[in-house]
Amino acid sequence: MRILKSSFAVVERRAEHAVKFFYSHLFWHNPGVRDLFPASFEDMERQRDRLFAALTHVIAHLENETLVPYLRDLGRDHRKFLAGPEHYAAVGTSLIAALAEASGSAWHPQAEKAWSEAYQVIADAMMAGAAASDDPPWWDAEVVRHLLYGEDIGVLTLRPHQHFPHLPGQYTSVSSDRVPTTWRTYSLGNAPRADGTLDLHVSRIEGGRLSTALIRETQPGDVLRLGAAGGQMTFRREDRPVSFIAAGTGWAPVRAMLEDLAEHPPDQDVRLFVVARDAAHLYDRPLIDAYADSLGWLSVTYITPAPGQHRNQATDRLATALSNRGLWPDQDVYLSGPPQFIRETSYLLEELGARPDRIFYDSVPASGKSQDDGSRPMGFGEWFLNRPDPHWHNPSGRAPREY
Repeated sequence: MRILKSSFAVVERRAEHAVKFFYSHLFWHNPGVRDLFPASFEDMERQRDRLFAALTHVIAHLENETLVPYLRDLGRDHRKFLAGPEHYAAVGTSLIAALAEASGSAWHPQAEKAWSEAYQVIADAMMAGAAASDDPPWWDAEVVRHLLYGEDIGVLTLRPHQHFPHLPGQYTSVSSDRVPTTWRTYSLGNAPRADGTLDLHVSRIEGGRLSTALIRETQPGDVLRLGAAGGQMTFRREDRPVSFIAAGTGWAPVRAMLEDLAEHPPDQDVRLFVVARDAAHLYDRPLIDAYADSLGWLSVTYITPAPGQHRNQATDRLATALSNRGLWPDQDVYLSGPPQFIRETSYLLEELGARPDRIFYDSVPASGKSQDDGSRPMGFGEWFLNRPDPHWHNPSGRAPREY
């Protein structure tokens, strides 16, 4: 572990060179692999960012018990690229070559041995996850409804052609023929339904080709591809109060868990924070208000900037609201939103006394540049051939609070 971390610290200083060398080596020695990747320069730039972000994530979680389940889920998801042992071998060879190139004189036989062994463990976990799954490599799903909230937020309702197994709080990767060879991850905004339909909550990212296509071009009748559902942010039924904290379209997995809790009420109080850059981005407020009115165990706090203020003020207001509420050591906390929001909020909660093992979120390695759709773990073009972001006391009554 020590050798991996120390050698990676050297590579980090030449991250851009290392990643470009990796892809050049991979494509030169395995030209057929190039067709698995986006053709556009912009998408390949994002691909490079995600590769290094994924390496950083793996190194940071080497001794974390969540790493193996993450890798097995990743391997199961990679079946949508029809990845076989030859692809894993090719990636491993190019990865070691890139690490050696970026390390320069700091590279030594012990480092090469440690990285080769670590990569084999990673590849074995991913291939085991793929082999253990009886699911298809991907699911075709027809768009049956497309709701727009303003210009940049949409909810797409899909009907998979086959049963699509998932749990409330999970996400799926999505691909469209409008942006070939590009996959991005989106949270599923509903608990399983009798008719099998799914809701994807999509926020358009400036320069994000897939999110733009899903928001502005996709129509009912179009067919998308879905990867296997994944993620560890599913609800734990423990004898403890629960807090949900969601920002932007990070509301989607929280909505799915609340939808399930509405049918199977919890034993403890639940408090919900909904954070948005402005009031207009509280796109699901009617449903949230209805939940607050009808579910006696749920109370809601809205966090938005004051009119005319920068969106960052919402984060400041959230910090104030969290600081004014106690009992964090006794809470299970679920966080959902952009990677930076999750990092900052989890740090604050720990400072307030929340136990790290009771703060749940799906970790998305952050890249040096903005990610296309700011979502969850990384796919074939983001780690391998890549992949990649409460019952509040209210003395005046049950109405939602606003900050």
